[in-house]
Amino acid sequence: MPATVHVRELSTDDLDAAWELGRIAFGSDPQRPAQTTATPAGLTRYGAFDDAGRLVGKAVDLHHDQWWSGRAVSAADVAGVAVAPEARGRGVGRALLTALLRGAHERGAAVSALYPTVAAPYRACGWEAAGVLRTVDLATAALPRHRPSADLVVRAGTVADLPAVTDLYERVTRHRNGMLTRRGELYDFFAADRGLPGDGLTLVERDGDLVGYVTWQRGRGYGADSVLTVDEALAVTPEAAREIVGVLGSWASVAPTLRLCPLDGDAVSTVLPLESARDHERDLWMHRPVDVARAVSARGWPAHARGVVDFGLTDALAEWNTGTWRLTVADGAAELTRVDGEADLRLDVRGFALLYAGAARARSVAQAGLLQCAGDADPTALDLLGVGGPAQLLDYF
Repeated sequence: MPATVHVRELSTDDLDAAWELGRIAFGSDPQRPAQTTATPAGLTRYGAFDDAGRLVGKAVDLHHDQWWSGRAVSAADVAGVAVAPEARGRGVGRALLTALLRGAHERGAAVSALYPTVAAPYRACGWEAAGVLRTVDLATAALPRHRPSADLVVRAGTVADLPAVTDLYERVTRHRNGMLTRRGELYDFFAADRGLPGDGLTLVERDGDLVGYVTWQRGRGYGADSVLTVDEALAVTPEAAREIVGVLGSWASVAPTLRLCPLDGDAVSTVLPLESARDHERDLWMHRPVDVARAVSARGWPAHARGVVDFGLTDALAEWNTGTWRLTVADGAAELTRVDGEADLRLDVRGFALLYAGAARARSVAQAGLLQCAGDADPTALDLLGVGGPAQLLDYF
């Protein structure tokens, strides 16, 4: 291909070529989903074109929000990155991601997450591995038996219950880090004509209030290889969690295997026999700041955390992040302000991503070469950046 590549937002006239490029890259079903012909609000599609005007690469900026300790942070989550076979290894992906980050910065995004098929190209662009979406298999018969609680009502959910399900999801996730809010124009678009998620929705209520739910896919057959796939199981009380697990355990005679994505430390996970879980699938996800100042000021911070630390930052793709910064944390809030001169601690943007997501401590980041310390500077001062705890995702995109 020519040495130059031209990146712009895709128009409706480009969607056929974009679909075909993605179909070839990901081995998708030849039947084209209806949503790929639409141009919904809440996402931006980018395309890279050669001098002849041929589409040779594409990427999508999903206008998500992520929960960070009780506050919604604007995100540019990346999906659908594909490069034509003949154009690979020639800087097309980097050009796409550079344009995507610039566009995301202009619209006010603060952070970005993605699921890579290969990590190296994204590391070269400033993303770093921060967590794993883990899908596990459990023997359904191993789930603890539970006598139904007299003060809880278990019933099948309907479409009318979905707003309450969304509210309960928010109660579980908003105090965590990295979880999608599942609100906004993009979610409204995909939910507009949607019925119930999966094959079934089971609700647990107390005095008419939703305290737990599980969405599930029945799968096929009832033999030894039958699997009940749980899309999501969340609860806000231990009693509701035990009720949900009891319902799932009742499938043992016709679905010997239960498949689900556990959420670390939540009410349902504390009831499951995770010691016997077998990994079915592991999806690595990566994180990076779009705008470091926004990423720090927009999120929630633990009220007990206090401190000040100066550090330098290098970001090759997002030059607005490069420079010397002062991090100040106090009273449940934080800010980054630019300061003059050089700091004794200097972060690569990937090191910032690890610390911000709570995926590593500063000394480990330094050992990885992503934090440079001048003289006898103590790298642990930058642990202040990750005091909110580890991030986690439950959504694949």
